[in-house]
Amino acid sequence: MEAKATVRYVRMSAPKARRAIDLIRGRGVDEARRILRFSPLGAARTIEKALNSAVANAEQQPGVAPQNLVVDRAWVDVGPTLKRWRPRAYGRATRIRRRTSHITLVVRSLGEDE
Repeated sequence: MEAKATVRYVRMSAPKARRAIDLIRGRGVDEARRILRFSPLGAARTIEKALNSAVANAEQQPGVAPQNLVVDRAWVDVGPTLKRWRPRAYGRATRIRRRTSHITLVVRSLGEDE
């Protein structure tokens, strides 16, 4: 049994979010929550919310215990970039890229052969 949660248009660059995702991939849900709660990375709070959402989605199916769930797959895709302009010296302007990303987490129940 699998359950998925997706957070889209997160105002964070994909490489920064991938650093936190790499910490929890393949771990149990309780351990992943613990890692994210005490991680200094900025993406950890958003990823923890996505993880809680995936666990809640899994609990909607009968016979699923949250302590038997593991983070099966997790990935970060690049979202659209918001383009802004910053004024610079001598009347010039510099482009500012405000990057976004899409975070997807898939949790799987242990003890099932699929």
